Amino acid sequence: MTSRDRSALPVWYAVRTRHQHEKTVAHALSDKDFEVFLPLYAIRRRWKDRVKELRLPLFPSYLFLRANMDRKVEILRVPGVHRFVGFGGLPAAIPEEEIATIKQVLHGSAQVQPHPFLKIGDRVKVKSGPLAGIEGILVRQKNQCWLVVSVESLTKSVCVEVELSKVEQLSSTSVPTN
Repeated sequence: MTSRDRSALPVWYAVRTRHQHEKTVAHALSDKDFEVFLPLYAIRRRWKDRVKELRLPLFPSYLFLRANMDRKVEILRVPGVHRFVGFGGLPAAIPEEEIATIKQVLHGSAQVQPHPFLKIGDRVKVKSGPLAGIEGILVRQKNQCWLVVSVESLTKSVCVEVELSKVEQLSSTSVPTN
């Protein structure tokens, strides 16, 4: 396979959408035969007269798309799409491993929710259970332990509840802060 052939293979990209248009954009891109990944999480919202379970985007205003850049203009013309996430004016490819990690977290039985992006804290790896092998930053919230998994290129994170006994520290020091 030549380098030209490799560049023709579709890779994952992150697309920034209009606020609260993630599902509409995902549907429109799927209708155009793109592979779209819009991670959602469940949350219960209470109003005065009822409680309702909602499925909200795990990364508000973002979705993931597997595509070739020869269709970039077609993607950017979809109503609700703002831009590709990138650097220096070029779309940045999202590593396949990060997409696989998000999918594995979502398919587990633990509660998942968005979390602020972190650069500090102990890096840990899950030793056993449905999240085995996933690495992230361990944080504590309300007497529970959570594993923060980050998508570096979006500077976004999600956290998933973990049992402290199922994680092992990867290094003896916290990530340094500047």
